[in-house]
Amino acid sequence: MTHNNQPVALITGAASGLGLDLARQLAGKYELVLVDINLASLQSQCLSLPNSHCFGCDLASVEDVNRLTIMLSVQFPRIDLLINNAGITHRSLARITRPDVIEKVMAVNFFAPMRLVNGLMASLEAGKGKVVNISSMAGWMPVMARAGYCASKSALHQYFETFRAEMKAVGISVLMVYPSFLDTPIDKNALNGDGGKINHARSMVGKMRSSEWMAEHIVVAIHKQQERLFPDRFTHFSSLLYQLMPRLFMYLMGRKFASELEVN
Repeated sequence: MTHNNQPVALITGAASGLGLDLARQLAGKYELVLVDINLASLQSQCLSLPNSHCFGCDLASVEDVNRLTIMLSVQFPRIDLLINNAGITHRSLARITRPDVIEKVMAVNFFAPMRLVNGLMASLEAGKGKVVNISSMAGWMPVMARAGYCASKSALHQYFETFRAEMKAVGISVLMVYPSFLDTPIDKNALNGDGGKINHARSMVGKMRSSEWMAEHIVVAIHKQQERLFPDRFTHFSSLLYQLMPRLFMYLMGRKFASELEVN
């Protein structure tokens, strides 16, 4: 059960990177419910975060996610903020990527957020909660060597844009965040086509942003009740270019990411 009258914020992937920076931004203002696959690391971070609770969960496991939602719905009958931040990616061409690698990316990036919201629906309704999803520019446009990642973020986008419209009447809102390239552990832990750790540098366009910078923008967008956040001009421009001039976008993307074709 909650221990005070503070609103409750649940953050996944909170042991490092953007999730940890979001927790630090919200600490003191929210009772924090923090989730990560690395429970030991998460618990060490919780020592410096007041009024926080740590839970270990492998979001790629349906059984783990179901157990977590049952436990949290009992302990936290009201949730005011759910931030689906945890994510994984791969950097490998579609033709050499095993289907189970794509399935794992889909499980963490799409199915886990969907299951968390579904399993915690009563708590979110009680708190008239806001769901924040960390999507990506890859949810709007193709990025070479990331077909599974693009698919997962596209599914996240479509599902929660629809969900927002359906839940407006009951007071649950949705903020979709579309960053471009962030300096976070998600890329350092990227999978290759066989599911192992990637060993080549990533291709990118635009400016690399820090997770602290991104967390600050997300917290502001939450307070402003925004529905979508394009945190930099490049991301917004790229999305418009792909919609209006898809052939030009594909040509430019093919040139920028040509090195990915050499990895096999």
